[in-house]
Amino acid sequence: MPVKITFLGTGTSQGVPIIACECEVCTSTDRRDNRLRSSILVESETTRFIIDSGPDFRQQLLREKVKRLDAVVFTHEHKDHIAGLDEVKAFNFINKMVMPVYATKRVQEALQREFAYIFSEEKYPGIPEIDVIDFDNAPFYVGNILLQPINVLHYKLPVKGFRINDFAYITDANFISLEEKEKLKNLNVLVLNSLRREPHISHFTFEEAIELVKELNPRKAYLTHISHQLGLHETVSNELPQNIELAVDGLQLII
Repeated sequence: MPVKITFLGTGTSQGVPIIACECEVCTSTDRRDNRLRSSILVESETTRFIIDSGPDFRQQLLREKVKRLDAVVFTHEHKDHIAGLDEVKAFNFINKMVMPVYATKRVQEALQREFAYIFSEEKYPGIPEIDVIDFDNAPFYVGNILLQPINVLHYKLPVKGFRINDFAYITDANFISLEEKEKLKNLNVLVLNSLRREPHISHFTFEEAIELVKELNPRKAYLTHISHQLGLHETVSNELPQNIELAVDGLQLII
């Protein structure tokens, strides 16, 4: 069953350009250097969902002309991955449906803090209507698409990556155990975060991401969750091995 992946955003928590920054990346006229917060849209013939709804959720779905959404799946609770959840109310109204939201217990607790009005017993008219569905380590279906959770660490914070068919999506990580790496073998496509060149406490660096791609040996890899500190898209692309590319906003893959 073919599945289409659309990169809604490929930037780090501040996006690119960063407010008030005048570096060569933030002032670049190359559209590939403009990056909204990281998220992907996953589609089969019958199912359409997103992984993470960051602050740019509305802008991203308008850009891609998404008219129907079947679910939201969360990797973790950081604001740049959950902040846009309120926007699902558009689908509540247009599609006459309650939005399924797949989240671990930890993420559910964060959603209840950040969006207390959604979970309030006294429902204000027009607030988002969601149905929270718990998951942890076991594979689960969203519609007809099977997701295998991958456990990674974002410094000390547990984050979920996902494998779908022979595609895997790992964002906000700087450690993957040997056990979890076994779930990332024999991939056609690996998407992996690569924040910048300098060491970072909770993200893979450019060099670390490349080394991990070499270790896992997918046929193709794309780097995402990129900051302005990594450099210009064109410059960085020329440094990459043949089977690795920088992902860009709007990029589409069939897996």
